[in-house]
Amino acid sequence: MTAPALVIRPATEADLPAIVALLADDVLGRTREDPRLPLDPAYVSAFRAMAADPNQIQLVADAAGQILGTLQLTIIPGLSRKGRIRGQIEGVRVAGTARGQGLGETLIRHAIGLAADRGCSLVQLTTDLTRKDAHRFYERLGFTGSHLGMKLEL
Repeated sequence: MTAPALVIRPATEADLPAIVALLADDVLGRTREDPRLPLDPAYVSAFRAMAADPNQIQLVADAAGQILGTLQLTIIPGLSRKGRIRGQIEGVRVAGTARGQGLGETLIRHAIGLAADRGCSLVQLTTDLTRKDAHRFYERLGFTGSHLGMKLEL
């Protein structure tokens, strides 16, 4: 029996429980996310705000209705670098059962293609300093550790 075809597509609100579960399914996500049902209404509000913004794209990797991966792509117009448009990739997650099968690479390459289609000349991402495997993964895809990212919790 063959595996179901994988489809990379924009997320729908119905995908939210699976997306939040993926975000929570790692050592850092467990401390930041709450996948219990019913979902916290803040997730629904955030998704609806993203869906209303044409510069926000939440992607899912769907195998016959099972969400195996997700990421968020933000298109950022800006003045720096002579007005270049950039894509920001965040919240990349692949289900533990699907890791090591190329799904993460497929998701990232799809997002890069969407960014290029939207006029981006640069794609950037941040990754937690503790995620050494993720660093190697992104470097293998051509990303370079060119900047130090910083955050300020409000």
